[in-house]
Amino acid sequence: MRMKLSVKHTVDRWFNKIAKNPALSVTVSILWLMVVGWVAFGWNLGNIGLIDETEPLFAEASRQMFVTGDWITPFFNGDTRFDKPALIYWCQAIAYHLIGVNEWAVRLPSAIAAFGLVCLAFYTIQWYLAKQDELEQVSRPNRRYLTSFIAAALMALNPETIIWARTGVSDMLLTGCMASALLCFFLGYAGEQGSRGAELISNAHYPLSPEGAPPSPMPHAPFPNKWYLAFYVLIAGAILTKGPVGIVLPGLIVAAFLLYVGKVREVLQEMHLLIGILIIIALSVPWYALVIWRNGWNYINSFFGYHNLERFTEVVNGHSAPWYFYFLVVLLGFAPYSVYLPASIIRLKFWQRSHWRSLERFQQFGLFAWFWFASIFAFFSIAVTKLPSYVLPLMPAAAILVALLWSDLFSDTKTRQTIPVSPSPTQSISASLLRISGWVNVVFLSILATALLNITHILGTDPAISNFHELIEQSGLPVIAGIIWLVSAVLVAGLLLSRRWNYIIGINLIGFVAFVIFVLTPASFFIDRERQLPLRELSAVILEAKQPNEELIMLGFKKPSVVFYSHIHVNYLKFPQEAVEHIKNKAAKGLKPSSVLLLAEQKKFLKMDLQPDDYKNLSTKGAYNLVRVPFKKMKNQKIDIS
Repeated sequence: MRMKLSVKHTVDRWFNKIAKNPALSVTVSILWLMVVGWVAFGWNLGNIGLIDETEPLFAEASRQMFVTGDWITPFFNGDTRFDKPALIYWCQAIAYHLIGVNEWAVRLPSAIAAFGLVCLAFYTIQWYLAKQDELEQVSRPNRRYLTSFIAAALMALNPETIIWARTGVSDMLLTGCMASALLCFFLGYAGEQGSRGAELISNAHYPLSPEGAPPSPMPHAPFPNKWYLAFYVLIAGAILTKGPVGIVLPGLIVAAFLLYVGKVREVLQEMHLLIGILIIIALSVPWYALVIWRNGWNYINSFFGYHNLERFTEVVNGHSAPWYFYFLVVLLGFAPYSVYLPASIIRLKFWQRSHWRSLERFQQFGLFAWFWFASIFAFFSIAVTKLPSYVLPLMPAAAILVALLWSDLFSDTKTRQTIPVSPSPTQSISASLLRISGWVNVVFLSILATALLNITHILGTDPAISNFHELIEQSGLPVIAGIIWLVSAVLVAGLLLSRRWNYIIGINLIGFVAFVIFVLTPASFFIDRERQLPLRELSAVILEAKQPNEELIMLGFKKPSVVFYSHIHVNYLKFPQEAVEHIKNKAAKGLKPSSVLLLAEQKKFLKMDLQPDDYKNLSTKGAYNLVRVPFKKMKNQKIDIS
């Protein structure tokens, strides 16, 4: 018991020392953010090849933009690519210019967006807890720093964030812009009350002017405060990243929050909404005007019609899912901390509207995070097309909610209790609720460990890796993963039994870091070696073997990474008979050169029924064959396309 108290006193003294030394506090905060950011986003970021199929589409469109100098219309494989607006392509093209055309440059915009968001969230939570201490006239550096450190770690170290922050697509850039915009809005919203408070204090000191009239109020600033300005700029960035959703979702969240707290008119005046709209239009509309001017209705129908309206109202590309889909996505995507979300939400008692409306603005931070989380969850649950990445923007809100839950358990030594009474505007959670959540945590980790130990029976087959299950078992990764989470479950159970509540979240974080280092990273290299490396090696062979103007045909599958790594236009053909007829037509025209390159899965290639003297085998890698088919009279045999 003495050792336990000694450790607590040591931790308290250390945080007090940090709080009293601004330079030390900044240094420690930066070091923590750098360590978390490097583990989550930087480590081995570019050491794994591009992952088919979506990532190479973005990478190649950006490379085309970089090579051609056309910064308006994105292209892939000779065709326009209107799936997403230009900001992600611009960022990747700039990265190509700075560090070369490689995997690091492709993923750097996503990693930077994620890291910037984590840093801003760290600052926001520090500011919020400092304001709370100021209001209550206490100093709790232990609580302030531990909560901020935990929040940054939760936001960075979860499966959903790590996956998309390490993938060169637009999802993390959208989340970075949108979530940062929402944090800036709240900082501007809460900061405005401080300036109004100073005005009221000034009027209290000078109640009447010399003539006996009340003093004139301080004039409103002609422009929004710096945080509102940042909010508008980031909204423009979100619009340039994914279109209308970049303003619709933040607008929905802010509107719902302001309606609930009854401050719509007041805040809209503070925000100078007209100026904000002009800023958003000035930053985001010019590119849309240029791309529509150049491409006309093709762009309007493709982007606004198909990729926005239809994705919300209809099933696109077969991406349908049941109504509970996003419950599973949040459970697994924010694992293992997702089990504490119900307690985090119940803790807020968001249904007590009169209570929340009576609070200072900054004290409504938890409520704002709840509206952020719930609005995005509801919006995409209503949408017909469903993908796991759609709810990525709510993960920062989930991290904030869980961090605020644990802030109730981080108090200084003098005020520690078994279940501490929180001085925050929300009442402390009950011991029973925390105990239930903790045991759910133990059960969840145990189920996760069991599932990973039996992962080969759960995973489907991969046509690109013939002996996929055997290779997974031989790697030993399922056993390592199972051990990590079983040990974590045992430790959490031990802490629950000993009532050391505040260490439980740390065990979950340490378990997840171990999982990233010893399982996810080796698994990524394994999958890359077995699935993507053969395509990169074949792309290198194509570059060496291809004759001028020789066509490259990809039969039976689409792997955009070949276009990126070979820098060659690829003609995608689905059926063997289609490929044979295409080659015959080219032969009949007498085109030069008198051959084509054919890249096909071995099963599809055999169905072409070519004789050995009809082609020349150039290379075989993994499940793929690369051959050269000369233009000559091909035997008219029946083709098995079954």
